[in-house]
Amino acid sequence: MAQCNASHILVGTMAEAQELMQRIASGEDFAALARKHSKCPSGKDGGKLGWFSRGQMVAPFEKACLAGKEGEVVGPVKTQFGWHVIRIDGKK
Repeated sequence: MAQCNASHILVGTMAEAQELMQRIASGEDFAALARKHSKCPSGKDGGKLGWFSRGQMVAPFEKACLAGKEGEVVGPVKTQFGWHVIRIDGKK
């Protein structure tokens, strides 16, 4: 069974998510951006979600996590909760 360790930033629009992706690509700190911008309670922890297995997250989020490589930032990913910028922190 595949497992993924991920952090994310949840925002309301694709434009916000795309801007965050650009800021991260330019070298800004993912955790600091999560603390400042994420609408998810995990934002206060730098967006950390921890380890999860297949079937524990909503399908689009899970698919992006499992497809991404460790250390990669993927997104924007749309779910019923909003738009996610996801950092793959580990895979096993």
